[in-house]
Amino acid sequence: MESVIHLRGAVTVLGRFPALAGIDLEVAAGEIVLLRGSNGAGKTTVLRLCAGLLPVTRGEAIVLGHDLADRRGGRDLRRRVGLLGHATGLYDELTVTDNVRFWGRAADAAAGDIDAALVACGLVGALADRPVARLSAGQRRRTALACLVSRRPELWLLDEPHAGLDQDGRDLLDGLVGSAVASGATVVLSSHELERAEALADRVVTIVAGTTDVSVAAGEESFLVP
Repeated sequence: MESVIHLRGAVTVLGRFPALAGIDLEVAAGEIVLLRGSNGAGKTTVLRLCAGLLPVTRGEAIVLGHDLADRRGGRDLRRRVGLLGHATGLYDELTVTDNVRFWGRAADAAAGDIDAALVACGLVGALADRPVARLSAGQRRRTALACLVSRRPELWLLDEPHAGLDQDGRDLLDGLVGSAVASGATVVLSSHELERAEALADRVVTIVAGTTDVSVAAGEESFLVP
């Protein structure tokens, strides 16, 4: 099966600190992979590396066929990847609709895809015209999710995606992830809400101190979804 993410001995140094110390990760097209690990283990760094936002210092790192050691193609890669992180990247002074349009157009999203993302994330009616500064945390999270959905990325990278969402919002997110994968996307997520995230994922990978914990690899089959 086609490999969407190939990391082999990948090292990322931030300042003088090796945030990733030789990680191995293979993700095939159409998979939903959960990155599990304690705070500071390197989960967010892996996601940001795969989004083309961090450098690879040593080792192999190929995402969607792009060698991350070659910084020249980073912009093209970022158009094909959607990252939902702790920082939403939203503009407080713009409305919900204007934010989604801005980020959608940045990735050449069609107007129809932008409108469909707003509807899919429940951002319609008066809420669509509300400035982001007046949104609740959950509404901000939905808006950031709509920005991602509008771009129809091939690779979804989700960092604690359920955080800040109520039960309906979490169910909505899980449904959108399932629909994206059914349409051909691949998803890698990190979460501390393991029960929900494990039910969503096809496979779990444990990250410890910036490396893949091979000691638990054989036992991970218990987390596979039939």
